[in-house]
Amino acid sequence: MQPLSLKDIRSSFVNTSRREASQATPRQDLDSLDWDTMDLLGWTDPQNPQRAYALLPAGDRHVGIMLRAVPAPSRKAMCALCEDITEVSDVKMFVAKLAGPAGREGNTVGTMAHADFSCSFHARRLPTRMEGQDDPEGFVAARVERLRQNAERFAQRVLAGR
Repeated sequence: MQPLSLKDIRSSFVNTSRREASQATPRQDLDSLDWDTMDLLGWTDPQNPQRAYALLPAGDRHVGIMLRAVPAPSRKAMCALCEDITEVSDVKMFVAKLAGPAGREGNTVGTMAHADFSCSFHARRLPTRMEGQDDPEGFVAARVERLRQNAERFAQRVLAGR
């Protein structure tokens, strides 16, 4: 992922009003992120823990999406983005308004994701013995590519409301 400025992030949102994008609470650690190992950027709003933001790949750009965490009973679930089967304890359902007229009418899509959006980290972890012991580097590369595809697929679903 290419380093993004706060201005880049605010202008990338596709399912918010300009006002909502300008009021989004940004991550405080943008300058210290290791952008080379990130496939998506996400964070929870510290002022409103039910609101989250994610920048996901969509073709040759990244789109910003405002999400809402769905209160749910604590059950373990697999993240639909990174598909990590070992870290399932902090996965939540997030819902996003569709972009454009469909979103203004209240239409939404949802996905399961790590609450802290640590999917890039999970995709890059070494495989367990059962997963990819014959070719660990190939296994990690395939998992990173799947994360990118899954994230882009979700971004395209949000964009479909235009």
